[in-house]
Amino acid sequence: MDIAAIAFTQAGLALGRRLQRLLEGDTVSLAAATGEQKVSFRHWTEEHFPVRDALIYIGATGIAVRAVAPFLKSKTCDPAVLVLDDRGRFCIPLVSGHLGGANALARRVAELIDAIPVITTATDNHGVFAIDTWAKSQGFALENPQGIKTVSSQLLEGKTVRIRCDFPTAGRIPEGLVLVHEKPYDAAITIKPKTNQSTLFLIPPVACVGVGCRKNIALDALEEAYDMLLRKGGIDPAAVCGLYSIDLKAREPALLALAEKLGLPFVTYSAAQLNTVKGNFSASAFVQKTTGTDNVCERSAVLGSGGGRLILKKNAGNGVTMAMALRDLTVQWEENP
Repeated sequence: MDIAAIAFTQAGLALGRRLQRLLEGDTVSLAAATGEQKVSFRHWTEEHFPVRDALIYIGATGIAVRAVAPFLKSKTCDPAVLVLDDRGRFCIPLVSGHLGGANALARRVAELIDAIPVITTATDNHGVFAIDTWAKSQGFALENPQGIKTVSSQLLEGKTVRIRCDFPTAGRIPEGLVLVHEKPYDAAITIKPKTNQSTLFLIPPVACVGVGCRKNIALDALEEAYDMLLRKGGIDPAAVCGLYSIDLKAREPALLALAEKLGLPFVTYSAAQLNTVKGNFSASAFVQKTTGTDNVCERSAVLGSGGGRLILKKNAGNGVTMAMALRDLTVQWEENP
């Protein structure tokens, strides 16, 4: 994790330096609100809150609360926020206990310095399945995070929560959840790549988009084709995990720009690699002559998915071809390490 810490006292500064040594594998920057290098709490928080995975305040809880309050937005984007007293006796996760990982970090820090982790989230204290923590461990996006509270409340009240999953599952389903298969599904939680209206919609990143295009294609043409592909398949944008093409397009400006704009990896393959993909593809003699393979978008989508299922065959128009394949996925009920 990328962590920023600030100490309120000299004793806290010593504790912060200790944490820098103990938190192996993490980057920990340390500032002081005391001594000659004194910094402003507000300015320090304003600088680090949007860009760090976690903030650690070593001092009074009230000061930390006032410092972060103006910058809080949502549990889906706020960093983990922890408070330690300067003697290292207590470690308190204040913000983003589950999705931001504050509870897990608090337990880890507490173990390292022999402190008491003060965990206050109800699901943790009652031993109830925390759907948001689990979803994060699986790499799933939460389309409607406001549903977390509803689902957690039902589980805390001992109610059964119905869940629909479009993928095979492994492991023992957590207590309080029941998988539904009959129609109508009427599930509070849905795990699928297609847009849905359930109470809590979890989206696995399994959709691979294969792309072919003419040279110097305009970015607008790619964006239009991409949006059309998702609408045609009813695929939620959060389900897309990457863009794939032939290596002849590795430096295509608009493709690089689209990947950057969408925040997706852009992976290319040689014609020889694409030709190894097995399946029934929309062959083109022109594409074969030009690129060395009979189809770019469908083959690259399937290859990018690791040999998954082609769900949208070639869509062509305005110099762009796109296709989509889904990666095979088995949903694990246990949290990933």
